[in-house]
Amino acid sequence: MTIYLRILRYVRHYWPHLTASLICIFLFTLFSSATLVSAIPLLKIIFNPEQQLQTEVSQPAESETALKNRQTIFPDFDKARLQIERYLLEDGKKNALEKLCVAIVILIFLKGLFGYLQSYFMAYVEQGSMMQIRNDLYQHINRLSLGYFHSNRTGAIISHITNDVNLINNGISAAFVTLVKNPLLITLYLLLAFYISWQLTLVALLVLPFSAAIIGYIGLRLRKDSTASQEKIADVTSVLQETISGIRVVKAFAMEKFEVQKFFRESKAYFHTLLKITRVRNFASPVTEFLGALVGVGILWFGGQQILSGRMMGPEDFIGFLVLVFSLMQPAKELSSVATRLQEALAAGDRIFALLDTPVEIQDSTNATRLKAFHGEIAFRNVSFAYANNELVLQDIELSVKKGQILALVGPSGAGKSTLVDLIPRFYDPQHGSIHIDGLDIREITVASLRGLMGIVTQETILFNDSIHNNIAYGLGAFDQAEVEKAAKVANAHKFISEMPEGYQTVIGERGVKLSGGQRQRLAIARAVLKNPPILILDEATSALDTESELLVQQAIERLMENRTTFVIAHRLSTILNADQIIVLEKGRIVQSGSHQELLKQPGTYQRLHQMQFRA
Repeated sequence: MTIYLRILRYVRHYWPHLTASLICIFLFTLFSSATLVSAIPLLKIIFNPEQQLQTEVSQPAESETALKNRQTIFPDFDKARLQIERYLLEDGKKNALEKLCVAIVILIFLKGLFGYLQSYFMAYVEQGSMMQIRNDLYQHINRLSLGYFHSNRTGAIISHITNDVNLINNGISAAFVTLVKNPLLITLYLLLAFYISWQLTLVALLVLPFSAAIIGYIGLRLRKDSTASQEKIADVTSVLQETISGIRVVKAFAMEKFEVQKFFRESKAYFHTLLKITRVRNFASPVTEFLGALVGVGILWFGGQQILSGRMMGPEDFIGFLVLVFSLMQPAKELSSVATRLQEALAAGDRIFALLDTPVEIQDSTNATRLKAFHGEIAFRNVSFAYANNELVLQDIELSVKKGQILALVGPSGAGKSTLVDLIPRFYDPQHGSIHIDGLDIREITVASLRGLMGIVTQETILFNDSIHNNIAYGLGAFDQAEVEKAAKVANAHKFISEMPEGYQTVIGERGVKLSGGQRQRLAIARAVLKNPPILILDEATSALDTESELLVQQAIERLMENRTTFVIAHRLSTILNADQIIVLEKGRIVQSGSHQELLKQPGTYQRLHQMQFRA
């Protein structure tokens, strides 16, 4: 129930449209019932002889006595019925038929009109609520720390925003359309059926306990099966996402057949879960319909016997009663699916709100300070860090970097170099110790202002399916063409950009797939140049480039590093010879520190790495 109440909080933002939809539902059911009831006087006009109709009009007292003899439980309805019949028949049978035909057309038109308006207003509520849920999910996902994305599959996250939200949409429709419109229809149809014959109506209601038991059982089964189904579609989405993003590797290793077979396996597993859900979900409807048909046939036989013997009601009332009873089947059939749709929506809501309730680990403290500039130093004070409370990746890190200095980090793979620089912009927070900028703990600085002081260029360049201009100016607001070109020239990128078909307006494809590795890296550097940050983080920015591209990128990096405080991670020691300080990491600890010349004189990791790279 708690989950559904949370879903309904999104609906309340659209209460005017919801109210309009509910009013239209009421009017739709009213005119729908009136359309069915109008068939009774029509049948009477068609099948009763003219002499009998005239007799009923001229002798209303006898008509009233006949109605009383039917033992009706709705005397007011009887009076209204007599008044309508008198009005219809006062000008003769042909005129009565014309009046009734016009009334039926008007009733059907009004029924269709309010049915359309109800659908439109409810669609506004449903789609608006889904938009809000998707927006909240996307906003929350963007606020989560990197650790969440390391421990959760991208495909599963995408599945929450697409498939799970669609299931919740079905739940909203079930709650405010099916649970309102169909009970209203059923109630009005039953009242009219009771009016015509309360004895036959009680017989018809015998089917309800059996239908309720079946629907309750199916609802419990479906929630469990729906959860399994959504997990399977998340698996399918994950395989799809991984294959598309890694298509170059797939083709390089000729693994197309393997990936296809893996996708087929996940797709087949999803297929079986959908079949199971369909089998369970669709069981209620035919059973309810069959039970209703049995009751209807029983009424047809029993009532027919009464009509033939001249008891209970006239033929037109009996036919009208049958029309009402069989009209009950459709709303009852739709109502039987409500439990299943609600259970599916609740299962999807469990997953959605579990994601929305995931705590945002990296966020501003209550009295966070907005840092406008960097003046002094960056200091690590006894910093230790582990991913998800596993083995420590960094242990007891103590170091400081003055403004304008270049700090290089070297060491074997897995030593903790990237993790150390990831702590500076607060992609993660250390479990122990603290990091200070100008004497302020970075946890007491607003995240936006902290990261606004930093430019980051990594080995894996992230670009977007947009123009070159927009990729360079990403996240930096509006920059004119001259400023973007100036940054591109500093990054050695202006020449190849100018040679492209549409220059700076060329769209480079997803992740910059239309560019070479060196070109992508130079665009990332141009982005950092345009941002003009006082603090720069370079994480193996040239390690994956060919010689010519590396030379161009290295030149761009050297220009970028001028008058900035820079953290450089590099496997190639030739790129850090002029660093003010070099830190050597091993197994998360600082084992050596000093300048290039100082470290060459010390036996240890740095000397060994230098000898391996410069042996020739």
